[in-house]
Amino acid sequence: MKTLRKMWAAINRHMTLLRLLFVFSVLLYVIHEVGRDIQQISGQEVAETFSQQTPTSLLLMLVVGFIAVTPMLNYDFNIVKFLPGKFKKGYVIRSGWTVNTFTNIAGFGGLLGASLRANFYSKGATRKQILFAISKIALFLVTGLSLLCWIALFQIFVLHTGGVFARYWIWMVGGALYFPTVMLVTHFTDSEFFNDLTLKRQLSLMAGSSFEWLFCALFFIFIGALMGVKVDFAAVLPMFAVASVAGVVSMIPGGLGSFDTFMLTGLGFIGVGKADALVWLLFYRIFYYILPFLVGVLFFIQDTGSKINHAFEGLPMQLFQRIAHVFLTVFLWFSGVMIILVSTFPHLQEYNKVYGALYGYVVYFANQAINIIMGFLLIGLARGVNSRVKRAFWPTTVVLIMAALNTMWKDPSIKMSVFLVLVLAALWLSHKEFYREHFEYSWGAMLFDGISFVGIFVTYIIVGVYNTPNYQRMHHVPRAALFPTERVWLSGLIAIAIALVVLAIVYWYMHNGKSTIFKVPFDERRVAHVIDTYGGNEVSHLAYLRDKLLYFYTVDGEDKMFFMYQKKADRLIVMGEPVGDQQYRDAAIDNFMDVADKEGYSIVFYEIDEDLTMSLHEKGYDFFKFGEEGFVNLPSFSMQGKKRKSDRNLMSKFDRVGITFEELKPPFDADTLHELRVISDEWLDGQNESGFSLGFFDDYYLDQSSIYVMRSAEGKILAFTTNMPTHSGISSIDLMRYGKNAPSGTMDVMFIHLLQHNAEAGFEDFNMGMAPLSNVGVSRFSFIEERIAHLIYEYGYRFYGFQGLRNYKEKYVTSWHGKYIAYRRRNSLVFTMLQITMVVNAKRVTNKKEKRLLIFHAKN
Repeated sequence: MKTLRKMWAAINRHMTLLRLLFVFSVLLYVIHEVGRDIQQISGQEVAETFSQQTPTSLLLMLVVGFIAVTPMLNYDFNIVKFLPGKFKKGYVIRSGWTVNTFTNIAGFGGLLGASLRANFYSKGATRKQILFAISKIALFLVTGLSLLCWIALFQIFVLHTGGVFARYWIWMVGGALYFPTVMLVTHFTDSEFFNDLTLKRQLSLMAGSSFEWLFCALFFIFIGALMGVKVDFAAVLPMFAVASVAGVVSMIPGGLGSFDTFMLTGLGFIGVGKADALVWLLFYRIFYYILPFLVGVLFFIQDTGSKINHAFEGLPMQLFQRIAHVFLTVFLWFSGVMIILVSTFPHLQEYNKVYGALYGYVVYFANQAINIIMGFLLIGLARGVNSRVKRAFWPTTVVLIMAALNTMWKDPSIKMSVFLVLVLAALWLSHKEFYREHFEYSWGAMLFDGISFVGIFVTYIIVGVYNTPNYQRMHHVPRAALFPTERVWLSGLIAIAIALVVLAIVYWYMHNGKSTIFKVPFDERRVAHVIDTYGGNEVSHLAYLRDKLLYFYTVDGEDKMFFMYQKKADRLIVMGEPVGDQQYRDAAIDNFMDVADKEGYSIVFYEIDEDLTMSLHEKGYDFFKFGEEGFVNLPSFSMQGKKRKSDRNLMSKFDRVGITFEELKPPFDADTLHELRVISDEWLDGQNESGFSLGFFDDYYLDQSSIYVMRSAEGKILAFTTNMPTHSGISSIDLMRYGKNAPSGTMDVMFIHLLQHNAEAGFEDFNMGMAPLSNVGVSRFSFIEERIAHLIYEYGYRFYGFQGLRNYKEKYVTSWHGKYIAYRRRNSLVFTMLQITMVVNAKRVTNKKEKRLLIFHAKN
């Protein structure tokens, strides 16, 4: 007895090794038997049997195969009842499908299934609870096979069906005994393990297992029926039971080989040919094991990816979506160009090996004319996809599906099928990238597309010239450029014209929308509320120019901040820092950026301070120093000392001739405004006024603040400057203009009076305004774009001398503060500067009727 216990202990210590030896020996036997059977099968017969299957039969096998797998989900719906966690039905279905299809392929004695279930259902459960739940399920996995064995025994020994398989009675009896054994153990064993294993749950597990094995057997028989095999299908069931028991006992993953060996042999006993039997088994493996397993792999990737994505805060999914989006964009553009090329050069595919190799990965359509139209359409959709426009998604989906079906109908191939599946998968994966409401054409994209389309048209015309009889008589024309007839070339030319119309419609469709969020004009009431409540800044008064659109940031229905901007192409050019409650600045900017991005716009911040520039840099902005803003410290300003001697002499001269300084308060009468306009017109001397960042002469604008004037002894206004309230303890001015009758030095005297007047009013600083492009882009080490931007801006302002302006202000300025332009990274600085220059130099409204309409709109 002691010796037996020692032997048993030794066996337990080496149980894993013994199991491996057993599996290995069974595997060797299976390989030997399968190899011997395959040698007897003709490859040609197998190929013929495969080819005889209709698409309808294969589709039915696919559908019924997936249905046959579904009873296994019962195990997972039961396992969650043993665990404390709460799981959604969709999650259980996906997880159960993954576990069971993986176990079918690679069971490893249930180890893989147990590991996967522990991974999927461990939420809120202890290790003991998980282990107990998995073990309870494992007890019932083959009870259905046990019942199948009872049915097989009944068929053979009672109904006398499939008697040829009576020799395998030991296998069937062994399998049949499992069911009553489980019932006895679960009902007569007093253990904590079986406490919650109620009769209802046992019956549910047994029913699930029974349906699993019964569906499995019936599906195998169904495949044979679809194949048209002439055999008594009732006799197949006992053999299926025997082969399944052998597969379970062998512990080889999926019973691979052991099940197949028994079935090949058994099917031969009832008159099925070796080739038919092999194809039958292959179809069974493909449609019951492999294809459901591939779906399980997708579910597993989704679940694992979701967990990884969650662990890394969503970055992996964003990366995959971006990659899919880039791939889709490139594919659409690439396909469009390749289609147009082959329509322009009919034999290019044969003539150019590189093109011929690449053309295998392009979708194509019915004929040359349609190919040209669809080629342009693909390029247009590529632009919409690249811009992430919502309206581009469904047209792209429809076009790609049409192209895929047409391509596979004309030239079916596994390589192209796989590639098109990848394309459609990229489309599906990148669908969340399509979030923008509108398509806005950037200058860079417009330039690129314009050159491309003009190049295509010119090339097509040149190819047409090549195909004229006169040219061909005089010159050698490459075969790649030859058209079958002139009619074909002409139809292509017409197709190009139609394609451009279609392209214009596509762009219009993607651009068109009902949004009015970036069409909000000047609203005096809202602007005044923000400035009066929270204060303004050095540019807030420019809102009253009414030449800019406004974006208000609201909290609980109250305006907290506003941005002033103008649209140019796909850019929103914002003037200065946002105005309003500064505690909301970052939130307001984020909100503005989100809304602008959704609408297809990129924001440019113009003339902003260093603090906001650094904040925007953290949000993905590049920046460019635009110039410097000068400030005079008023308490320290003095007219004493040698430095101010010339200024004192000038002031005395003006006092002697009776020229005085005066502040005029609004509202202004028509005569005063007329007098000021005459001076302004003389100063402009026919030149167009700038705006946006500078004031221009406008009756309504002038009426919003006081105006400082220099009057002659006779009371005539010689020069004026407009006050520019900042509501921030800093005084400033905007327009400074003088007439032809103003004596030399008038503006110097006015500046001195302004500084003295504001110092007496208690202001700390006086803002002298910008010295644009001061010391910017002048070094040979400066970035080339900065140097180009410097030239654009300097020559864009046709009547401003930047260096002279800097030198003039230098006489009074105490300190200079940098001002910057911030623009989205990867946006062109050159295009940005061109657009800013156009906005600033835009022609102002000078027609009096239009002015009256603007004033009426503003006041109402």
